[in-house]
Amino acid sequence: MNSFLFVFALVVSFIAVRIGAIGFQLTGVEWSLAKFQALSCFTGTGFTTKESELIASHPQRRRIASWLMVFGNAGLVTLIATFANSLRPSAIVTQVTLPFLDMVFPPSLLPLMNLLVLVVIVYVVYRIFTQTTIARKMTNALRARIIKRRMVKPVTFEELVVATGGYGVSSIEICDDSPVLGKTIIETDLRGRDITVLAIERGEKTIPNPSAADRIYKGDRLICFGKLQMMRDELCAAPE
Repeated sequence: MNSFLFVFALVVSFIAVRIGAIGFQLTGVEWSLAKFQALSCFTGTGFTTKESELIASHPQRRRIASWLMVFGNAGLVTLIATFANSLRPSAIVTQVTLPFLDMVFPPSLLPLMNLLVLVVIVYVVYRIFTQTTIARKMTNALRARIIKRRMVKPVTFEELVVATGGYGVSSIEICDDSPVLGKTIIETDLRGRDITVLAIERGEKTIPNPSAADRIYKGDRLICFGKLQMMRDELCAAPE
């Protein structure tokens, strides 16, 4: 029973971290960083000050991080307790189920056998959740469900690099409701708001150091440097 609970808690933990990572990504965090931050929140380790600004400065991300921390504490306690109980001689491998072991291994080695079985189980679960095809299908299914249930509102604002003082480099997709749609860079007056457009990505074409006369079209992706919150306010569509 303890072994079953251990496997169940392990699977739920993997799913919880993946849901948290999807939530962070939908709010604009780059995927690899979203996975790292979700795992950091869940385990309470590796949550660095610089990267945590991405989470702490955003209301939706703070809520996601809070839930991950709560579930992480409960999940880790459950994993440790069930893991410890599973090492008992009668937990997994026993003389009753495998009587021939008594002729090869003394009963004192049964906890070691149980440990080896648990290691194999952890490895199998890890491979299932990190194997590219399975992980991709599971991630896509979870993402679609999260969006359908409106658990997290997707954004078109992606923070690429975070510097001190709330500054950073961001990638912003221009959509129908963007306040800068159809304007030239000089007409947007982004410079006056301390925002610098470093490049415009238009399909497969990239326009580095765009001029003041370059116009911004729907579907363009602007790579900008400035205050992250200012860029979100000035370049993203107004919230519904």
